[in-house]
Amino acid sequence: MTLRYRDIALELDEEESLLLTKVASQLGLEVEELKDFRVVRRSVDARQKPRVKRIFTVEFDSCREEQLLANGNGKGRIERCSPVVLERPQPISSPLHVVVVGMGPAGLFSALRLAEAGAQVTLMDMGDPVEERVRRVEAFWGQGRLDPLSNVQFGEGGAGTFSDGKLSTRVKHAGIREVLQTLVRFGSDPIILEQAKPHVGTDRLRSVLIQFRKHLQSMGIEIRYRCQLTGIEFSRGRLCCAVVNQQESMPCDALVLAPGHSATQTFEMLQATGVRLEPKPFAVGVRVDHPVELINEIQYGMPGHDNLSAADYALTFNDRQTGRGVYSFCMCPGGDVINASSEDLGVVVNGMSRRLRDGARSNSALVVTVREADFFKGSALDGLYFQRTWERKAFQAAGGGFKVPVQNLLGFLNGDASVSTAMCPPGVSDVALDEVLPDFVVHGIRTALPHFDRKMRGFVSSEANLYGVETRTSSPLRIPRNEYGESLSHQGLYPAGEGAGYAGGIMSAALDGMKVADAILNK
Repeated sequence: MTLRYRDIALELDEEESLLLTKVASQLGLEVEELKDFRVVRRSVDARQKPRVKRIFTVEFDSCREEQLLANGNGKGRIERCSPVVLERPQPISSPLHVVVVGMGPAGLFSALRLAEAGAQVTLMDMGDPVEERVRRVEAFWGQGRLDPLSNVQFGEGGAGTFSDGKLSTRVKHAGIREVLQTLVRFGSDPIILEQAKPHVGTDRLRSVLIQFRKHLQSMGIEIRYRCQLTGIEFSRGRLCCAVVNQQESMPCDALVLAPGHSATQTFEMLQATGVRLEPKPFAVGVRVDHPVELINEIQYGMPGHDNLSAADYALTFNDRQTGRGVYSFCMCPGGDVINASSEDLGVVVNGMSRRLRDGARSNSALVVTVREADFFKGSALDGLYFQRTWERKAFQAAGGGFKVPVQNLLGFLNGDASVSTAMCPPGVSDVALDEVLPDFVVHGIRTALPHFDRKMRGFVSSEANLYGVETRTSSPLRIPRNEYGESLSHQGLYPAGEGAGYAGGIMSAALDGMKVADAILNK
């Protein structure tokens, strides 16, 4: 059986090829006794900066397995490893047609799993194929021409297409390995199978999506673009048809609804149809960026190294006065702040990194928790309208044209009119950000910043910029479902992913899409 050996450290300037020799020496073996030796996990230990180390976990086979486990050379770091096998549903024995709405990770992985079991699947999105979608987004960033159906939020790949492509999750699930292996099969760098914090990068993710699409089509899945779900029809209390573009009724046995967290029109249609919706908390704030060397210096004790990627961080603060959490979110090392607007007259920002994370600046959201009491007026859609209110304030304050309101971090903290050096296509405008954020968000960020600076000396800096507004952190509503994955109010409707309120990123959305597919197949 294969053995796993943890916590092997290499100095930054040591070659990775030394791992084999180092492991053999630590375990009292000859190099030839380590068979099928491979790295399965890699991370960074910067606790004693600037002496940063790279930490590895390896797996190998050895004929001296029992001796290695018994003699204590591994000091508790060596163990047998058993492969985690994801249980697969049985192939279906009768015809089953499933419509999957939304081509983000939840929709894509749900469609894949359904087709693998023999279901007939129609997969649709109101946006474009990723190639055309990229062109439309670049036109928006270049000329400020927004397509409300195909943009940073909508289209093949979902909102994660224009992101860092992070695949980390707090969820423990046997399907994590399968999701990673699937992405590698379609073109992701195999190193994501080893990284402690894997990421694809927005540039690589786009080519992965094209290969993913070709595979789905080869399985017989019908893929349709520019198809918006505008209604659902029922017969004898069960969903029987999806209405597309207000004119086509598409018969189906089940509908997987994976629309993403920004699908306001879809949520309004569901409420009008009587589908049960519930409001839920989310978060609102700004995006902050710093020079990448500054964050590296804070985290690593050095501006950079060939064997280190751009540093990341995670910050949290609980405001005892208000009871609200303030935290960093969706950190993008060596990336860009992007305009992620999806509605006319509104401005939204997000972050994006490429595979190499080799940009000049690093950015993250800084957000404050929004409670139901902050927005709820009787409708499950009130959170959406709360988001829209602040997005439109940002649009107006920046002078229109989808320019992004920006402010120097010190200027925001001190309440003065410092001019920022921020850049974000299609343009920026210096604005006092307390004009475009709720008072409790302004208070929360201003209170948290000194605490963040104590955790990361130099975080509060004149070199840092703030961008407004970051409102699409997660869905502000949930479509409740039963133990079989169905909507509580409508049989045959299966909510999935981030927009339905059951995920918080690419990995968790993909896992939830697989979970819903299994629920349909098992039923």
